[in-house]
Amino acid sequence: MVGFKATDVPPTATVKFLGAGTAACIADLITFPLDTAKVRLQIQGERQGPARAAASAQYRGVLGTILTMVRTEGPRSLYNGLVAGLQRQMSFASVRIGLYDSVKQFYTKGSEHAGIGSRLLAGSTTGALAVAVAQPTDVVKVRFQAQARAGSGRRYQSTVDAYKTIAREEGFQGLWKGTSPNVARNAIVNCAELVTYDLIKDALLKANLMTGSCPPFSVWVPGTW
Repeated sequence: MVGFKATDVPPTATVKFLGAGTAACIADLITFPLDTAKVRLQIQGERQGPARAAASAQYRGVLGTILTMVRTEGPRSLYNGLVAGLQRQMSFASVRIGLYDSVKQFYTKGSEHAGIGSRLLAGSTTGALAVAVAQPTDVVKVRFQAQARAGSGRRYQSTVDAYKTIAREEGFQGLWKGTSPNVARNAIVNCAELVTYDLIKDALLKANLMTGSCPPFSVWVPGTW
C-alpha cells in the first residue's frame, strides 16, 4: 500500500481469521491429552451411585488418568477425537478471536474510538456466534474422548461416522446438544478475555509503555509493538 511500510499495514480480516484458527489448532495439539483426561474424570462414575463410584474410580488425578489410559488403551487414546478437536478450533477460535475486530468496527460504525459497551457487544457476539458454528464439532470431540479405545464396544469408528451416527440416531439437533449453556458461557468468557486484553493494550499505548497502532490480534512483526 502506498504510504505504508510493510510493518504498518494492518492484517486483513482473512489473515486474522486464519491466524486465530491456526494458532488455536497448534495449542490444541499440545494440550489435547490434558483435555481428554479432563473429560474422562468428568464422566467417571456417571452410571453408578456415589458410594460405588468413589470405591471403583478408575482414574485418579490428571497424571493418574493419563498413565491409566496409556497402560490400558495405548498412547493414541490420549488423542481420541483430535480431528474433531482441530475442526472445532479452526471454526471456533477463528470466529471468536479472528472476527472480534471486524465486529467491533461494525458496532462502532468504523470509529477508531470504541467504548466499553461496543467492545462487550463485540466480545459476546463473536463468542456466541462461534459456539453456534462449532457446537457439532465440540459434541463429536467429547463423545470420542469419552469412549474407551480398547474393546469392541466403540460406538463411533471415525469422525465422519460420529457425525452420521449422531444425526441418524438423535436427529440433527443431537449435534447441537448443550448449545444454550455453551453460548452463555463463551459469550462471558470471550468478553472477559478479549475485552480485557483490548482495554489493557489501549491503556499501555496511552501511557506510552508500548508503541504502535496495530489493532488487537494483529500479526506481530519484530521491531513493532
